[in-house]
Amino acid sequence: MNVLFVEDEAKIANFVRAGLKEQGFVVDYCDNGDEGYLRALENEYDVLVLDIMVPGKDGLSILKLLRRQGRNAPVILLTARNELDDRLEGLNLGADDYIAKPFFVEELAARIHAVVRRSVSDRQNLLCVGAIKLDRITREVTCDRQAIELTSREFNLLEYLMRSPGRVFTRTQILEHVWGYDFNPNTNVVDVCIQRIRKKIDPIDEAVWIESIRGVGYRFRKPESGS
Repeated sequence: MNVLFVEDEAKIANFVRAGLKEQGFVVDYCDNGDEGYLRALENEYDVLVLDIMVPGKDGLSILKLLRRQGRNAPVILLTARNELDDRLEGLNLGADDYIAKPFFVEELAARIHAVVRRSVSDRQNLLCVGAIKLDRITREVTCDRQAIELTSREFNLLEYLMRSPGRVFTRTQILEHVWGYDFNPNTNVVDVCIQRIRKKIDPIDEAVWIESIRGVGYRFRKPESGS
């Protein structure tokens, strides 16, 4: 299990790194938030363990920026502070757990296992790309936390595109998957459905999430780094 660990207190960092490695974790460590944020963007981790108070970008800032970009790896926040407001701020930004110093490495390891198990289950049912979230179980869609009302067909089409951000799908592929039977290849039902979805999303988020690829079809774009 790959862990990104961001902590600037050397004694704590050395103790935690050694303890996690003894339990079989692969630990990628850095002591400042700017480097930690870049590593989180460039690599895929099973979980991020972020100290709130680190030089450069603090733990909450890293969390906020990653969630804005649709990065949904589980995050556990570490802090010496234990006030309710701190815990609530982190959880509201999308943290999966919160642990106050001092703590036992065994407890942190148990928390890591727990949030990763939950994350694997959630990822099977929740699609998150940029500001848009789609829940396959409840069939709810939100854009920038605002509910989007979609028809069943619109939902299925959006889900199909969101499964593979950046991949271009032809109109024929979309027809076969979403409509489920053969259509006249010259039909414009795909284009009409795409336009309806855009009209519901674009007023909330000005970014063009569903891109037209001239002469080919459509794709759901990947969030740009830093957006």
